[in-house]
Amino acid sequence: MTSLQERFFDLLDEYEWDIFSRKMLNSTQKLTNSEITQVLRTLTKSGSIVRIEKEKYRRKSFLNEYVIGNFLVPDGGFAYWTALNMHGLTEQFASVKFLQTSRASGEFITDFGETYKFVKVRREKITGYEKHGAGNHQYKITDIEKTIVDCFDLPQYSGGYSELIRAFYRAELQSNKLKDYCIAIDNISVTKRLAYLSELFQKNELYDFANFALTQVNKRYTLIDPLGNNEGTFNNRWKVRLNIPEDELILIAKSIY
Repeated sequence: MTSLQERFFDLLDEYEWDIFSRKMLNSTQKLTNSEITQVLRTLTKSGSIVRIEKEKYRRKSFLNEYVIGNFLVPDGGFAYWTALNMHGLTEQFASVKFLQTSRASGEFITDFGETYKFVKVRREKITGYEKHGAGNHQYKITDIEKTIVDCFDLPQYSGGYSELIRAFYRAELQSNKLKDYCIAIDNISVTKRLAYLSELFQKNELYDFANFALTQVNKRYTLIDPLGNNEGTFNNRWKVRLNIPEDELILIAKSIY
C-alpha cells in the first residue's frame, strides 16, 4: 500500500466513513484534488473501494443496502411497499426497494445485486421521515402515517390494494399526522378514501382527521380502488364510489396474511 493510500484510509477511519463522496473527501482539506483523483482511481481499479455512482463510493466490505440506497438519494428515503414492510404492516417482500426522491425516476442495481426503485415526487411530498442508524450509517424511512398516505397516493407501489387496506386497518395512526401529510401531498381523493375507510373500520382515533376530511370533500366521486373498474355503489357523504363493496372491504381488512 502506498503512502497516499495509507493516508486515504486513515482519513476514512478518522471520520468513520464506510460510504462517502468526493465532495466529502474534499471537505476535509486533508488531500489535494489531484491526490483524491489518483487514490480513487487506483483503489477502485484494485477493488479496495467500490464506485456506487458518479463521485460516490463505499468500502468493499460495506454492504448495508439501506444506508447505500439512501446515500444515493439523500433528499428522500425509503417509502411505499418497502416502508410498509419495515413497519411490520405487510409480510410481503418486493424484489426491489422503493425510495421516494425528487431526483429522476428509475431503477438502480448495485454491484451486489440490490435493486432500488426511485419514485420521483414533488418536493412538497418529501416529508415525514424517521431517521435510523447513526453517523455515517444513517438512513431514513417514512413514518407510519406518511407511509400509509404515500401508498394511497401511489398505490401501484404498495404491493397491491388488498395489502394496503389490511395495512391501514392494522396501523395505529395519529390523526394530526395523517392530516398534515394529506395536506402535503395535496390529493383530495386520498383524503376522501382514508376518511371513508376510517369510519368503515371504526378507527375512532381518527375522529379529528375525519372532521378535517369533511371540509375537503368535493363534488366529484372518487373510486375507492383507483386501480379498479369504474363501477359500484356511491357513498354520498364522502363522494366515493365503492368499486369494492363494503362487506368485501371489511373481509379484506380482517383477513390474515
